[in-house]
Amino acid sequence: MNILRLKALAGAGCFSIALIGAAMHPAHAGGLERGGYDIDLLFDPAPVATEAEATYVMPDRKYKNAKGPGGADISPLGFSTSADGAEPYWVPRIGVKAQIVQGVDCMFDYSQPWGAHTAPGSTWSGAFSNIETDIKSNNYAGTCSYKFDVGKGQLRFIGGVFYQDIGGFKENLISLAGAVGRVDLDASGWGWRAGVAYEIPEIALRASLVYNSQVKLDNISGTLTAPVLPTGSAPIYGSTQYMPDSVELKLQSGIAPGWLAFGSIKWVNWSVLQSVPICIVGTPTAACFTGNDASGSLQATSLDLMYRDGWTVSGGIGHKFNDQWSAAGQLSWDRGTSHGYGSQTDTWTLGGGVAYTPRPNIEVRLAGAIGVLTSGHSGVVNGENGYQAGTDASYDFGNDLITAISGGIKIKF
Repeated sequence: MNILRLKALAGAGCFSIALIGAAMHPAHAGGLERGGYDIDLLFDPAPVATEAEATYVMPDRKYKNAKGPGGADISPLGFSTSADGAEPYWVPRIGVKAQIVQGVDCMFDYSQPWGAHTAPGSTWSGAFSNIETDIKSNNYAGTCSYKFDVGKGQLRFIGGVFYQDIGGFKENLISLAGAVGRVDLDASGWGWRAGVAYEIPEIALRASLVYNSQVKLDNISGTLTAPVLPTGSAPIYGSTQYMPDSVELKLQSGIAPGWLAFGSIKWVNWSVLQSVPICIVGTPTAACFTGNDASGSLQATSLDLMYRDGWTVSGGIGHKFNDQWSAAGQLSWDRGTSHGYGSQTDTWTLGGGVAYTPRPNIEVRLAGAIGVLTSGHSGVVNGENGYQAGTDASYDFGNDLITAISGGIKIKF
């Protein structure tokens, strides 16, 4: 999805304002992406620059025509065929950038790149699949660059590392009598990034290409709670998974005095996340991580995602009115990562924002966005090793609305 963050990057009498998108789950394309990765602060020409921002996203995804396990109509038993398929959420980010020596800049930032929150409740027909799912993340990153003169501009090499911890829970019905099962999971891992950029500050030109690596999660653990267990709960573990790697190309250039054009293309390898088998501690890995329940697997449950790769394409125009006021607008398209299971279909988003600079070293930003979450259907999808996702529930959804507001402040020294 594209939630909006208004950026202002000054440079030799020119400027750039980028409205950077972040994908929304589950009502929006982009897998588990929320804030994603953002290193734009690294390019600020000030010796020291700090930044804080927050975005509030309001998806309005509605499920309809819902059915229960095996496509059964369980509405005569008191279950609703409709539900609210997404919850609003905040996306914060804090960063600081400093020039270490001439040509070397480093940035440290905290963000929440991944997340998801749905709470359709226990009375809809898909409750055997999901009552509530809530996933959160924390990302702590350090990124540095080295730049030197090449031709009319400067070539910059970029590198960094980041640490992520990810956790959350999922609840669903396990019987018509109202028994609820709950899975709580946590994991963490490290990643790295590398990139290159070329800049000509005099015309506000910048082209950057950045790769962010996968994050290996080989320590997934937690607790399964269910009334059918002898003690009511049991420790669990999951198979090794990977948060996706990504590649993003960004372009911007001055096109007339006070005017800037910008755009980006991003690919995210969400297809690495399919179905995550969950096993009770003590269950042999070979018996749990292969096949599915129908083929003799001993997995206790699973977290089904069944994603395909995500693509985001965006472009926009910015204008500087005077030394204090700038504005920009952006149009973005996200290819949905759901393809038959889930509700992350294609999304179109239109955004705009303003930047106010009361003093040369202080910048205040405010932005907003409105978009369309396109329609679709969620049902059975065949995965690897004969595994089927979507057998617990099916539902439709129409074209829905998504809105977001964003505010931030940058202080330079």
